[in-house]
Amino acid sequence: MFKKGFAVLWLLPLLALVIAGCASGNKDAEERPAKGGEQADNTPVNGDLPPLKKPATVVIAEDGAASGAGFYIATEKGYFKDYNIEVKYAKFSNSDDMMPALAAGKIDVAGGISSASFFNSIAQGIDVKMIADKGHNLKGQSYFSFVIRKDLKDKVKSYNDFKGLKVAVSTKNAVDDYMFEQMLRHAGLKRSDVQFVLMSDFGNMIAAMKSKSIDAALQIEPLITKGEADGVHVRFGDATDYAPKAQIAMVLGSPKFVDDRPDVALRFMLAYLKGVRDYNDAFVKGTGDKAEIIRIMTKYTALKDPKIWENVGITGLDPNGRMFVDDIKKQYEWYKARGGIIGDVDLDKAIDTSLAEKAVKILGEYK
Repeated sequence: MFKKGFAVLWLLPLLALVIAGCASGNKDAEERPAKGGEQADNTPVNGDLPPLKKPATVVIAEDGAASGAGFYIATEKGYFKDYNIEVKYAKFSNSDDMMPALAAGKIDVAGGISSASFFNSIAQGIDVKMIADKGHNLKGQSYFSFVIRKDLKDKVKSYNDFKGLKVAVSTKNAVDDYMFEQMLRHAGLKRSDVQFVLMSDFGNMIAAMKSKSIDAALQIEPLITKGEADGVHVRFGDATDYAPKAQIAMVLGSPKFVDDRPDVALRFMLAYLKGVRDYNDAFVKGTGDKAEIIRIMTKYTALKDPKIWENVGITGLDPNGRMFVDDIKKQYEWYKARGGIIGDVDLDKAIDTSLAEKAVKILGEYK
């Protein structure tokens, strides 16, 4: 039932079902005002900015990933409209189509997953900027973590006990492979101590658990919760045990958007962070309207059951937009050392935290 395509909808914002929306994104790009045509007063008043003087369109490549919560909430609650911004969502079948479109300014914003292929795209001349957090694990409720077969729960008590086990991981040279490596180091194990099983379909991991073809897996939500409910596996520890500051996904911005349309980009970031803060109020602090946020998430994502939203480990989204920059650099070096990246990436250029920092100065720090 749960194929990788569904699982990717939960986490990985680079893949989707169709390329619908790309054509409208191209049309929007042609109709945008010339540079300076969307300018507005950038003097903060009462912790906010006034709307743009002229309406602006921003095209987001998003496929229903839970990590897009900030976009969805800001759309539904009118935060973009408050700034005279209309957002349009474009879908791409793969990152090979999306990344060039982003670099060319045919779309303005997208999501990127840390992987060797992502960094390779930048190394090969695809100019995009990482501008804000779009996915990390929250301590104690990681949405991307290890599970073990239920019948092994009394035998596997620590990460050291993974020695000799068949462990399924969905990719090589991507963030889940990186997290697998961090777990091994945490346990004092080498790759040769476990049987690495490459299994790209997260849903198949559950079937493999049932048939006892594998012993453990680096699994994602909502399949972690589903597998537990079905008595197939149990969650083992938490990803923050061994990778407490792993950057999984990032908000990406086109340079033509970030650099050439700064007034629009800043207001976009303000709206995005407002959405992320509502998300954190609901799921982390417990002070927001959780029912309303769940309604929005069921509308935009593949997870349609509100009851499951009450129990799953949620995507971590930083309410100040901060990324684990040191970890992004660490992952890049790890992929490169393994031969996964050809060429070099100027990370100081590719990582641009200035928009989020400016937005936080205006909105105030979220504690």
